[in-house]
Amino acid sequence: MKPYFFLLLAILAEVAATSALKASDSFTKLIPAAIVIAGYVVSFYSLSIAVRTIPLGFAYALWSGIGIIFIVAVGFFFYRQSIDLMGAFGIGLIMAGVVVINLFSKSVLR
Repeated sequence: MKPYFFLLLAILAEVAATSALKASDSFTKLIPAAIVIAGYVVSFYSLSIAVRTIPLGFAYALWSGIGIIFIVAVGFFFYRQSIDLMGAFGIGLIMAGVVVINLFSKSVLR
């Protein structure tokens, strides 16, 4: 279960970093820019620990897929960015892919 803790940490750090990227205003605001840098360092380091055990392709699929879903939510709730029907459909497909990988793939650690 430890590798999944690091994968979750990687996802959350990446979401924080990407969210702060917009707030950094092209790295002109110091605190958000520092959050971006620290977040990506923590994210990639945690991901590197997770892929010691979790197969690379599955770890990356979960990291990117769940990250995308969270970032869309952050954009919607914090930055008031709307999403249209086809955008929501695409996010639904990503969510379905994450579920299929976790429930049906024999390559994912249990």
